[in-house]
Amino acid sequence: MKRVIVGASLGALLLGGILASALLGQFPVTPAEVVGSLLRAAGVPNGWAPGDPITESTLWIIRFPRIMMAILVGAALATAGAVMQAIFGNPLAEPGVVGVSSGAALGAATAIVLGVAVLGDYAIAVFAFVGGLVATLLVYLVSRANGRTEVVTLLLTGIAVNAFAGAGLAFVLFVADTGSREQIIFWQLGELNGSLWSEVAVVAVVSVVGVIAAILLARRYDLLALGERSARHLGLDVERLRIVSIVLVALLTGVAVAFVGIIAFVGLVVPHIMRMLLGPRHRGLVVASAFGGAVLILAADLLARTIVPGAGLPIGMLTSLVGGPFFFFLLWRQRRRSGGWA
Repeated sequence: MKRVIVGASLGALLLGGILASALLGQFPVTPAEVVGSLLRAAGVPNGWAPGDPITESTLWIIRFPRIMMAILVGAALATAGAVMQAIFGNPLAEPGVVGVSSGAALGAATAIVLGVAVLGDYAIAVFAFVGGLVATLLVYLVSRANGRTEVVTLLLTGIAVNAFAGAGLAFVLFVADTGSREQIIFWQLGELNGSLWSEVAVVAVVSVVGVIAAILLARRYDLLALGERSARHLGLDVERLRIVSIVLVALLTGVAVAFVGIIAFVGLVVPHIMRMLLGPRHRGLVVASAFGGAVLILAADLLARTIVPGAGLPIGMLTSLVGGPFFFFLLWRQRRRSGGWA
């Protein structure tokens, strides 16, 4: 019953967020125009579709691509966070906290400066994936000891990776021209403005495949949660699962960062809330996290472009305002439970 309630609530919030994002903004659009425009695109004649080409362009060139990008990026980051927490066995593991997002951003910034962006949308995404993969491997190799991840080691590793990626981004900014520098600053702040359908298509392919892969691996994550020794006795190849999961996290994080920049704490907040609501079983957790991430990014983006009239705030700033205090809460609770930081 609880799963039905949570699922229905997430579905209602997602639909409400989509409708609100389509309606609200600097240019007013009515609900009838939104529905009519969608019906006309589906080949259904109706009298609600907007006759004004400006309204039609606002919906299909600006708002609908941005809504789809918010949904896909939120699902990708939240799923990546759930997978990271599963393979590290630690609720504090998250792409932004441990430096994976920064590594992916460094890869994307490098692609911009080298000029590979002229090869197409996939070029930046590939560089972001490589940067995220290297960061994830570093975190995995450094923070694991005796089959477990200590909180202190995980946080210190994240600090080190973020510091290195930050230095790399600073150097890339130094050698970049003015146009490239503006693009890189955009990557550091996180922004959905200017999303294109071609970019949405790239993110959609990777995100959908990544979420499905995480769902298929959910039973193995349940076995891993019993402990490495027990999982091995039950026939699970733990190291192979972790390597596959690391590549999966890098893919999901890399494709998100490549097109919208660094959006922190989504992978920390959403899976943790869903775990409290649904319990530790990973199949339901991954699905709920994907929907919850989509809802969170939709809400944050709606606030970012409406809270200050005539201006759009960086979405990464808003998610950090929510995620920062939540991260402190998790640290405090972890310390109370363990009696220390280890």
